[in-house]
Amino acid sequence: MNALVEAVNLHKHFHGVDVLKGIDMTVAEGEVVCLLGPSGSGKTTFLRCINQLEIFDGGRLYVDGELLGLRESGTALHRLPDKQIARQRRQIGMVFQRFNLFPHKTALQNVIEGPVQVGGVSKKQAVSEARELLERVGLSERADHYPAQLSGGQQQRVAIARALAMKPKLMLFDEPTSALDPELVGEVLAVMRELAADGMTMVVVTHEIAFARDVADRVVFMDGGVVVESGPPAEVIRNPQHERTKTFLSRIIAEQEQHAAAAADLAKPVE
Repeated sequence: MNALVEAVNLHKHFHGVDVLKGIDMTVAEGEVVCLLGPSGSGKTTFLRCINQLEIFDGGRLYVDGELLGLRESGTALHRLPDKQIARQRRQIGMVFQRFNLFPHKTALQNVIEGPVQVGGVSKKQAVSEARELLERVGLSERADHYPAQLSGGQQQRVAIARALAMKPKLMLFDEPTSALDPELVGEVLAVMRELAADGMTMVVVTHEIAFARDVADRVVFMDGGVVVESGPPAEVIRNPQHERTKTFLSRIIAEQEQHAAAAADLAKPVE
């Protein structure tokens, strides 16, 4: 498969603190890669660099063979103009922890905003495509609802439809279920599973170990701004080789088992 994303010796620091310490990573076209790791390990920063929400300080990032954010002139690098960066960003969809929907716009209006205002698509075409996307994420009957009238899971599904409306080559998910009540997580993961089955290239920051195990083609464990371990889910999750990976996974799996047991107790009928 062709490499859709390629990070080469990627560095990023904030206020003198190294957050990314030379990340090398390739994501093939059609591949689903799940990034696991503790808070502060650099996972979200890596996603934000791919989407050019953060400017990396060293190394190279390529999407579909195109150098992101920079132009090479001999041995010198020059920052691209904002207009060119915006063009590059259009091919990348990103779904955040918080839904970031426009509160004064309906679900349908949120989805058509990008294609009409940025993509130059006619409103008629955008509305038609947006209705198809809302049906795809199971929200065709909520098209005229405002965010405040939707559950958290429904808002996140609208956010996914909004990202898909720009017809991206790549979808980035930054802990898309972390802000949801436990009973709403499944409906968002179901949509993501369908996207993966349809061949969408996805990089997902998540703590949902079952999703990573069942859906990912590859799992990458990050800690301290470096890639500690990478491989098929069956290898990394079931038989981690590094002590940091073992410690993290054992804690996360134990927490999720406790939550599942508590949810099962609440679901039992009262005798």
